[in-house]
Amino acid sequence: MVGRGAAALAGGMGIGRFAYTPILPMMHAQAGLSPRLGATLATANYTGYLAGALAAVAAPRLLHSRWALRLSLVILTATLALMPLSQSGPLWLGLRLIAGVASALVFVIAVSAVLPRLHSHHIGWTFGGVGAGIALSGTVLLGGTWRTAWWITAVLMIACTIPAWHLTGSPPSPTTEHTTRSRSFTALLISYTLEGVGYIIAGTFLVAAINETASGPVGNSAWIVVGVAAVPSTAVWAHLSRRWSRPILLLVALLLQAIGIAVPTVVPGIAAALISAALFGATFLGIANLAIAIGSELRVPHAVAVLTTGYSLGQIVGPLAVGPLLHNGYHQALLVSAGVVALAAAAAHPLRRLA
Repeated sequence: MVGRGAAALAGGMGIGRFAYTPILPMMHAQAGLSPRLGATLATANYTGYLAGALAAVAAPRLLHSRWALRLSLVILTATLALMPLSQSGPLWLGLRLIAGVASALVFVIAVSAVLPRLHSHHIGWTFGGVGAGIALSGTVLLGGTWRTAWWITAVLMIACTIPAWHLTGSPPSPTTEHTTRSRSFTALLISYTLEGVGYIIAGTFLVAAINETASGPVGNSAWIVVGVAAVPSTAVWAHLSRRWSRPILLLVALLLQAIGIAVPTVVPGIAAALISAALFGATFLGIANLAIAIGSELRVPHAVAVLTTGYSLGQIVGPLAVGPLLHNGYHQALLVSAGVVALAAAAAHPLRRLA
């Protein structure tokens, strides 16, 4: 179960969504992609992700469907393989939109499948599949061209789909009564939505921002560092939750992420770039795991899909909000990202009473 879930998340999230980050500078240099169109493509993907999350809220049966998972994996693979066949902006927009829908469904189905069946430590390693996929996505740089890079992502996606193919859907959950902790869930939803805004700006533009002050290989290796740091991160945060409460850990993770995102904007050089990448990789999956676990503990119906919807809304707002800043480079965008993540930490502060 751990391996199948990790493979699904590696493909659906680590590769299907985040391979765009290391490919983005290649498309700027080789395909004539403008910064504004690059941000628009990111927004299209996040819009699709929102649509997929909303579909899971509107049709909860999708959460239990093995065939919905399989179809999403196949569609996602096809969208990656089709990206290099044209330099049409509208086609790219459509493909990234569809990929977003498929990625969201893979995420909510896979997470919903493992949450009720695995110990929190094993769930942490399942989430680590996203980090493994991100690290693997760094291999797209070996292709040399943006077209080859996209084809490599399609091959990697197939490699992840094979073990994920037999992941079973989650068992239907028993009906639960609404608890009196609605205020806590509201605070969690606001915080996680703000995290969606802040993290996705860094997740989309981190490599491009680092490349502005460090050599190309450094920026590219930074993305691999993100993935490597992410692989064990959720298991580490799950282990820490045995000693400290999840709300406290969520607050700490958000603050560490805000610091990490801000580092390359104020300290140039290789060391700062790698520290930033390591802090980002070590926190963003842990935040997702902690938030979803807290939501499940609050016994809110379809908490995974609801939280993912808020996260998705944030991801749409993020690239749009920083779009006007991109003509001056990416560092201002990262400062905005760090500020929003700090706001997410402030929103999560009331959750401490759950400790």
